[in-house]
Amino acid sequence: MSATYVSTLAITVVASVALCFGARRHPGTWVGITDRLLAVVLLAASLEWVWTTGVSQGWSPADSLPLALCDVATLVAAAALWWRIPLLVELTWFWGLAGSLQSLITPDVQLGLPSATFIEYVVAHAGIVITALFLVVGQRIAPRARGAARVFAITAARVFAITAAYTAVVGLADALTGGDYMYLRSRPSSWTLLSVLGPWPWYIFSAAGVALVLLVALDGPFWHRRQLSRRAVAP
Repeated sequence: MSATYVSTLAITVVASVALCFGARRHPGTWVGITDRLLAVVLLAASLEWVWTTGVSQGWSPADSLPLALCDVATLVAAAALWWRIPLLVELTWFWGLAGSLQSLITPDVQLGLPSATFIEYVVAHAGIVITALFLVVGQRIAPRARGAARVFAITAARVFAITAAYTAVVGLADALTGGDYMYLRSRPSSWTLLSVLGPWPWYIFSAAGVALVLLVALDGPFWHRRQLSRRAVAP
């Protein structure tokens, strides 16, 4: 991991802390403006990715289709910032901290600055993490009751309940294009969490189990708070 990339991690931490602290201690119109600005940045990162993979480098079905979880999470996070719909905020929180944070810490990107690929990867993943913390911790838009269970059912579009549908489509796309979307054919070349989850195809099922544990853990603090609130209002 290069010094430049470590610097981006430090910036992500500082930005997250500053935004969350500011939103909690000094709420105001600046929070909504910041939401919109972050949403624009995330959308710009998505458009930059489309330009880089589809125009600048030449479009290829093997690696230019928006089938990665990060592609979807970036758009969901932007929408959550813009409209603050509870379900979108929950998806951003669980997907962002269970998936994008892991990808940010163990990156699968081979190029550094001034590569457009590097910028898009960092902005998208760091942006999702910052968004998740800013909305939930800073603005206190906490996941609703049983949020983890509901979001996991939706996240299962990539791991469990809709695996037979979505993953089959992605697997078919891999077979037809020779790509490796969602790392269904092989693990990343660089070290990631998938590196310790077993050989193909077992790491796919192991990752699903890890996802469930992470989602429940991320809902833990809010579950405890909900229990305390219920006891406080109980007759």
